[in-house]
Amino acid sequence: MKKITKIEPSGGRASQQKLRVAAYCRVSTDTDIQLGSLEMQKTHYEALINANPEWEFAGLYYDEGITGTKKEVRPALMKMIADCEEGRVQRILTKSLSRFSRNTTDCLELVRKLLGIGVTIYFEKENIDTGDMESELLLTVMSSLAESESVSISENSKWGVRHRFENGTYKISVAPYGYTVKDGVFQIREEEAKWVRFMFKEAIAGKSAYGIAKELQAMDARTRKGAKWSGSTVRTILQNEKYTGDCLLQKTYTDFKFKRCYNNGERDQFFIADHHEPVVSREEFELAGRIIRQHAAEKKLEEQGEKYLSRYPFSGKIVCGQCGSTFKRRTQCTGSQKYILWACREHLEHPKECSMKALRESVIEDAFTTMMNKLIFAQDQILKNLLDGIRRQNHASNLGRINEIEKSLDDMRDRKNTLTTIMAKGYLEPASYNKEMNDLAGAAATLEKERDVLMKQINGDMKKTEALREIIAYTDGSDMLSAFDAELFDRFVDHITVISKESLVFTLKCGLNLEERTYTK
Repeated sequence: MKKITKIEPSGGRASQQKLRVAAYCRVSTDTDIQLGSLEMQKTHYEALINANPEWEFAGLYYDEGITGTKKEVRPALMKMIADCEEGRVQRILTKSLSRFSRNTTDCLELVRKLLGIGVTIYFEKENIDTGDMESELLLTVMSSLAESESVSISENSKWGVRHRFENGTYKISVAPYGYTVKDGVFQIREEEAKWVRFMFKEAIAGKSAYGIAKELQAMDARTRKGAKWSGSTVRTILQNEKYTGDCLLQKTYTDFKFKRCYNNGERDQFFIADHHEPVVSREEFELAGRIIRQHAAEKKLEEQGEKYLSRYPFSGKIVCGQCGSTFKRRTQCTGSQKYILWACREHLEHPKECSMKALRESVIEDAFTTMMNKLIFAQDQILKNLLDGIRRQNHASNLGRINEIEKSLDDMRDRKNTLTTIMAKGYLEPASYNKEMNDLAGAAATLEKERDVLMKQINGDMKKTEALREIIAYTDGSDMLSAFDAELFDRFVDHITVISKESLVFTLKCGLNLEERTYTK
């Protein structure tokens, strides 16, 4: 008789192999509240995956401030698909079909593609697991509903806006520079309006938008957000009819592909004369407009005010450490040799004001290549230590406080509704009602301000962490660079500060500042 011996599992590597599970999150706007929701989703999935002993955490992928109707505009989703194809992810968790995709075709295409390489998806809200499905019928129905819901919400919203356009009840919530807005009513903000009048005066005198921007900088005028003035910003103000007191509605629209387009006659527009108090006269506006259009024609500017330039890797990313101006690309010839230089704009226009010397493009490229090779060589000591430090920053207390604030705000809204009901029934004196409502409004404003500060702190750290993870993923096992890579520069570098001709500081998108010596050729 044959003897059969049972061999028990040895507990070796094969039996201990875990399923690599990742999560995908998305919020459709980039407001602080929505990003807070995103952080909570990330915390939830990370804890869920790590709690399962049969699963191995394979990462969190998230898109923020991006529509769910088109997969091509969601870089994190596309990165996750690529990682699935390379075997880094075997299962995906996501909140719902609408978070994954609101387009039926895209949803089914992605599901079939992932199933073809052995990757399953679990949709929490609908309780759909593509690994257990016998057919695609349920998924097709549910994703169609998600797409229909997206289109319906969009159309209903657009109909409501158009209706308010037509009957004159639409209230503009954001005022242009020079105005404030309250309940849809524009009021002149004199500390800004004086600079608007200055722009129109200088434009009528023949100054270019770029020249006006330089004058504003010299006079220490600032934009509403405290940024520097640019020619395009000045040009936009000079072309905005709202400064005459008029208002043109529906300058842009969203097409059936959910793409924002300028309205060049494809949709109705609604013009409201004398909508608010003007900052400049219509005559001044028309005259400045004619001069600006003449400048645009001479310099071959596009209609929407953006100048056509070939995009170079360093454009707008090199800052003078002496005066703060950006560097400009120039071509220089020495005999039969031709080479590219980057020079400080302020030095070119006012050499006595800034003494920063120009740098050859090849010198900057070599400095970046050297810096990247140092990161590849010593990523454990530099990048991973930095990531560990960021991870030690615990946002749990901040998130807990945000939840407390949201609950308090909900209670205040309920309190306001109760007061209104009591007042309507005549049980509360108007003076007492107004006092209670004002007290609640003040308390709510204080809480909302605290919440916004906490949100900004969390979101800033989130973005830096993701940027750091991306550069670690690249440098981990990567070969040393033998030449400048423009794609890597754009991917990892926020800007360069030129300290001197011998020293550059690269500020990475993850927040790391790295100084690199240059070797002049």
